[in-house]
Amino acid sequence: MTTATRTPVNSVGQMLRRRVNDTPHRRAYTFPTAAAPAGPSATWSTVTWAQVGRHSDDIAAGLISLGVRPGDRVGIASTTRYEWAVSAYGIMCAGAAAVAVYPTTVGTDVRHILGDSGATAVFVEDAEQLTKITGLRDDLPDLGTVIVLDNDVPDRTDGWVMTLDELCASGRQHLGQLPDDVDTRIDATGPEDLATLIYTSGTTGRPKGVLLPHRVWVHEVHAIEATVNNSHNSTDDDSSLLTIDDKQFLWLPLAHVMGKLMILLPLHIGFETTIDGRIDRIVENIGASRPTFMGSVPRIFEKAYTGIVTMTAEDPGPLGVREKLFHWASRVGVKALDTDSPSLLGRVQARIADRLVFSTVREKFGGNIRYFISGSAALNTDVSRWFWAAGLPVLEGYGMTECNVATLGLPSTFRAGTVGEPVDGFEVRTAEDGEILVRGPGVMAGYHNNPEETARALSDEGWLHTGDIGALDDQGRLSITDRKKELFKTSNGKYVAPALMEARFKGLCPVASQIVVVGEGRRHVAALISLDKDAITAWAGREGIPGDYEAVTRDPRTRDHLQGFVDELNTTLNPWERIKKFRILDRELSVDAQELTPSLKLRRTPVAEHFAADIEALYPANAPGEHHDH
Repeated sequence: MTTATRTPVNSVGQMLRRRVNDTPHRRAYTFPTAAAPAGPSATWSTVTWAQVGRHSDDIAAGLISLGVRPGDRVGIASTTRYEWAVSAYGIMCAGAAAVAVYPTTVGTDVRHILGDSGATAVFVEDAEQLTKITGLRDDLPDLGTVIVLDNDVPDRTDGWVMTLDELCASGRQHLGQLPDDVDTRIDATGPEDLATLIYTSGTTGRPKGVLLPHRVWVHEVHAIEATVNNSHNSTDDDSSLLTIDDKQFLWLPLAHVMGKLMILLPLHIGFETTIDGRIDRIVENIGASRPTFMGSVPRIFEKAYTGIVTMTAEDPGPLGVREKLFHWASRVGVKALDTDSPSLLGRVQARIADRLVFSTVREKFGGNIRYFISGSAALNTDVSRWFWAAGLPVLEGYGMTECNVATLGLPSTFRAGTVGEPVDGFEVRTAEDGEILVRGPGVMAGYHNNPEETARALSDEGWLHTGDIGALDDQGRLSITDRKKELFKTSNGKYVAPALMEARFKGLCPVASQIVVVGEGRRHVAALISLDKDAITAWAGREGIPGDYEAVTRDPRTRDHLQGFVDELNTTLNPWERIKKFRILDRELSVDAQELTPSLKLRRTPVAEHFAADIEALYPANAPGEHHDH
């Protein structure tokens, strides 16, 4: 790549070129070697920014050699890995737009995404993803080439499939003949040219393609830096929250807008990223890589907190001292957090709690974490406050595919239950009905091939109608109440906000994986509850309840245990919101069954379809009155 001037960048390609020029020898990515184990024994590979630049150039030139033109769409269907990131860089450096496909996406939606976008090429992770695409070949006439990231191609008799290594070799040959071709493509790319086309994972309905031009990403990385580094704030509390010396751990799905942001922020800031998308190894890999921050979704924090509580209960120490100490420290820490001016005794107790308990918790997360970032859904306030008390601040943000990150909470303005103030350059307000409206350079250009939905979402004045309900406090901090479409009325005409209730319950109940609040048009509110397999089996072992996971879910003692948490939740609710009945499901909800999005958000329609009989059992016909179902 040629030397860039210090003029403002207009595209992702220019951001990458500048980063390579400024810090070529700094470490850019660390990632597991093939079949690497987790934990301290894991082996890792590293690349510098100069190497990232060369890899990206090779991929970009390889795509050009295949006939990919500026503005073409190129798909990526893979789990989170280094090759996903560098392929996305290469696509955008070639002047094309990256089309993200979750590897768990079902075939009908893959056909819709690749067909609707008109993708001319697609990167797939492995033979499994290749088979999915091959089965759709006759339905995708625009798709000319499939590139396999792990370089394992079992059958490619007609040349439709090639490996990543072969693409890069073709790219190097192309650059040998036209060495400036990639730079020419980068320089010809403007801020309004399309960078990424992200299809919403869809909690309801068919995915819509969100058009995100380069100006969205360029603005977003500058806005995040300005916001978190406090360049416009007179206090010093939040200074230097994000620097070139930080280290990110990245597991988020890169088909998700938050994951995509996390591979573009390093281009602007220059910090190192450890990247590994294996969700079951997050905690182990954090301990091994020792990052300073990580972006995540609420379910991961809830599960981590539950895991720590469960581990303490399983090994309480002599006379239960370890377990009692943990709960004492948690109470002391949260009380200190909630008190503006703690007493001398409170401060001393907090220091003891930190030394004896929380320092060990921080070490489990690698010992270097300065903060986490949480987005995508509401984080339970009790879980949030516990992490803050433990010295592991969780900065909550608000955004969506259509507007990226629009608000972000900072340490100096932290308030549990809020998702911060607008980031630099964004305006946020609420409509008369409470719907959150967002305006700024980070808002999408519209929906691909869908002018009707675009007109509904974007006003003539540029306000994005988010579909979320919320409120702004006197400090300008935003809180989210629910999705506008998810609010429902009971047969008594009372509105219920299920997401808020669900977030509260998961903070109260350490064995819950998901809760789905139902009751639209019904005489009362009810719920389906799925249990975290690890947490509930550990609890059952301590209680002497025999059997496997399914047997435990059917045991009356499990139901009594859950009833206590439901009763506790009900004390915080209005009378018409209270859960009168619930059913315990015999399995966890899953991404594979399309009941959760890849970012672990609830998809209500598939859940309602899959568990229709369970829901109907909560509302028996001609039931005499309403009562708790014990």
